[in-house]
Amino acid sequence: MKKTLLTIFALLLALSLIGCQKNEPADEDGNVYHIGICNYVDHASLNQIVDNITSQLNALARGRDFRFEINCQNCNADANLLNQIIQNFIDQKIDLMIGVATPVALAMQGATEDHPIPVVFAAVSDPLTYGLVDSLDKPGHNITGTSDYLDTNAVMNLILALKPEIKKVGLLFDFSQDASTTAINQARELLQGKGIEVVEKSGTNVSEIQIAADALIQAGVEAVFTPSDNTVMTAELSIYEALAKAGIPHFAGADSFALNGAFLGYGVDYANLGVETANMAADILIEHLNPGDVAVRTFDNGIATINTEVCAQLGYDFEELKNLFAPLCTRVTGIATGENF
Repeated sequence: MKKTLLTIFALLLALSLIGCQKNEPADEDGNVYHIGICNYVDHASLNQIVDNITSQLNALARGRDFRFEINCQNCNADANLLNQIIQNFIDQKIDLMIGVATPVALAMQGATEDHPIPVVFAAVSDPLTYGLVDSLDKPGHNITGTSDYLDTNAVMNLILALKPEIKKVGLLFDFSQDASTTAINQARELLQGKGIEVVEKSGTNVSEIQIAADALIQAGVEAVFTPSDNTVMTAELSIYEALAKAGIPHFAGADSFALNGAFLGYGVDYANLGVETANMAADILIEHLNPGDVAVRTFDNGIATINTEVCAQLGYDFEELKNLFAPLCTRVTGIATGENF
């Protein structure tokens, strides 16, 4: 009986030591780091981020004595599925989680309070307001990441440059999307401060966003603004033709909106954001950094992406718009309508 108890104790001790070495699993080819990525929903911006995270991680490992095993999942905006994916990552003893978009980051933060698993978020517009981090310079706890904070005033300046005498602007968003709240409040305050009428319409799925867009057209708005809203992004291919036909330019908070038919997308370069997210994850794993000590990375590149097809349909000359917007942006570029980057 004593021998049996000693054997059991030895096994438990061995298992505990294995758990302590979770961030340095080794095999014959060197260290293998297991990374779980969860995307919030299938759309161009977020997909672009995931693609660039995975490609950069693979590039960083090429020719080195380590490699990354990457498990990519998509919860399709389903909270129950999201929680299950995160629990699976925990059960699989993932070395690091990457959460793409604010709802995923918040869920990962909550689920890892009692688990020492580093979390790196991507494309969280306002990590301070949502309580993800203590500060941008020193996030604290087990989390850090990249922010796609939208300079709402910069987008409003583009609208006013295009239409200096504008009287009525529509705000199109999903009121249940936390990432939209701050930007919509800022846009409302700025526009109303200039005496411009604001018409707000929202929806929580593609059908409701279509109805909301039609309502803005009927209300006679002269331009529409949407922040980096995942729901509207998903619906963009279903609404852009109606807006363009009505002569209404749609300004939005990401280049992927322009890809899917919006007149103009303004914001960070999501390809670069994905690369930098991967670099942060690799540094945490390879250099054994504490995520809470790694500053959140923000991007101030102010790229305006114009859909050249919609631009022509609205009667604007692309080259003239480039000159008009150039003083207000880091770069002005064009893109044709498509479904994927």
